Amino acid sequence: MKILVIGGGGREHAVVKALKKSKKCGHIWCLPGNGGIAADAECVPVKATDLEGIAAFAKEKRPDFAVVTPDDPLCMGLVDRLEELGVPCFGPRANAAIIEGSKVFSKELMKKYGIPTAESRVFTEASEALAYLKTHSYPAVVKADGLALGKGALIVDSYEEAEKAVRGMMVEKVFGESGSRVLVEEFLTGPEVSVLSFTDGETVVPMVSSMDHKRAKTGDEGLNTGGMGTVAPNPYYTEEIAARCMREIFLPTVNAMKEEGRPFRGCLYFGLMLTKDGPKVIEYNCRFGDPETQVVLPLLESDLLEIMQACRNGTLAKTEVKFSAGAACCVVLASDGYPQKYDTGYEITLPETGEGEDIFVAGAKLENGKLLTAGGRVLGATATAPTLKEAVERAYALAEKIGFENAYKRADIGARALKALEG
Repeated sequence: MKILVIGGGGREHAVVKALKKSKKCGHIWCLPGNGGIAADAECVPVKATDLEGIAAFAKEKRPDFAVVTPDDPLCMGLVDRLEELGVPCFGPRANAAIIEGSKVFSKELMKKYGIPTAESRVFTEASEALAYLKTHSYPAVVKADGLALGKGALIVDSYEEAEKAVRGMMVEKVFGESGSRVLVEEFLTGPEVSVLSFTDGETVVPMVSSMDHKRAKTGDEGLNTGGMGTVAPNPYYTEEIAARCMREIFLPTVNAMKEEGRPFRGCLYFGLMLTKDGPKVIEYNCRFGDPETQVVLPLLESDLLEIMQACRNGTLAKTEVKFSAGAACCVVLASDGYPQKYDTGYEITLPETGEGEDIFVAGAKLENGKLLTAGGRVLGATATAPTLKEAVERAYALAEKIGFENAYKRADIGARALKALEG
């Protein structure tokens, strides 16, 4: 089969590598891809948000299947567009992708169907939001309604911080129209868990749970980033909690979307907080997480392409989805200074990888046969092993062999999970 993958980051590299293991997999195009993905797929310089360009490419090349991974093109309706052209897709249509595209929609969905989440209020006027925040307890959470590159949710510890957040979103429009509406939420506490799941709109099959590390610096210091590393499985996510999540969150969400006339087919991401009152939804994503995908897919033993086709065709209940009993760790190597100011254009030297090792490239370009840094998060060094301790050690050992000037990584990816396992 000829496969089209949309996107160009480390997540897409992980998806491409997993698809290549399928016995059905033939040629893979990745639009736009990156310099590292070019080793595993044919990269074509068409932006993931260029729906016209992607449609023209699909008309010319006639792929047998397409995988749309980033949030923007999903919310813009790329799956709808490709399906109209006769290209079957993995990924939700726009009317289902709204579960991530609008935090107000998802919050109202949860309230309507009794899905546990934080208490919240929605505001369309900055003055009303600020008046409410004067009476609110702190910390609190201020969220832009729409997509904001994963940076639209801010934890504020005082009214002064809340005022700055609201004015930034609603008045200064730092996230564009995404900040036209804001949510003010109660601040939940407890271990955070990410659970990606396959769904065909009826059946839900959760993948291995994971734990993200979002802060830039070791010890959870520094600014919030897109993710500096991940481990899987998450030790806080027990079998008992998993069963409760399936009963109270996963199935009710998929059933609610079907009831609303928005059947969700693809990868539905559940961002959860395990509070003293039980698991609650922090956020939904309409796609694979990044860098959660880089630890989850290496543990997948079944055929990813077959699973993706089953999600699209409504046959997931009859399809094998099996994960390894082991563990995985991904250590992100970033350009020093990320997520603020950083330099790029440095040559990257990559080692040979062994069994159970992968390097997923995110921000890099090929120039005159050399792989150069071209982004904040440059790549992820991932390793799998029978235990989490071994996976963490192997991932760091692999990361040490990767070289580029101004490389930076956190020193404590997996430390919190390992402590939980000991306790």
